[in-house]
Amino acid sequence: MYPEAYIEYLAHFHGLRDYFECHEILEEHWKEDPRESRKLHWVGLIQIAVGLYHHRRGNLTGAKRMITNAKRIVLNEREELKNLAINVDELSENLASELQRINEALPYNSFEIPLTNNALITTCQNRCLELGCVYGSKSDLANIELIDRHTRRDRSDIIQERKQQQQLKQQKRNG
Repeated sequence: MYPEAYIEYLAHFHGLRDYFECHEILEEHWKEDPRESRKLHWVGLIQIAVGLYHHRRGNLTGAKRMITNAKRIVLNEREELKNLAINVDELSENLASELQRINEALPYNSFEIPLTNNALITTCQNRCLELGCVYGSKSDLANIELIDRHTRRDRSDIIQERKQQQQLKQQKRNG
């Protein structure tokens, strides 16, 4: 009923609090659609994860930008998010609270994406167990590997893909 990438996102969001991985999972899913028909609600969920990643790292400027954008998308994509069993009003409140924490330079504090479907929650809880975590866990603020994920990952495949795309563009320009 729900895309597997969405369930993975929710398990990483609520269990591992691995917001970087949340971003990676949903961005890949989002990009599966042709550019002209990509769904904006996925971008909103990605930006929530990215905003929390920034806040946890102390990047308040990046956190504010992402959470502000996410909040706008959540309000505009209300029906699509409801179809994903998200309580949009409660999520909007969580995002408003997060923005207030950022504006007041308060430390990061994890929050939940409020779900309305018990079967989805159970599925996510089971996936968390498979991942070795508990659904609803708080962030491990001492886990530098998690907090600085973007600086510690192997990006060789991304760099290779960018080089290939640049070569293709150059070939097109040269005829």
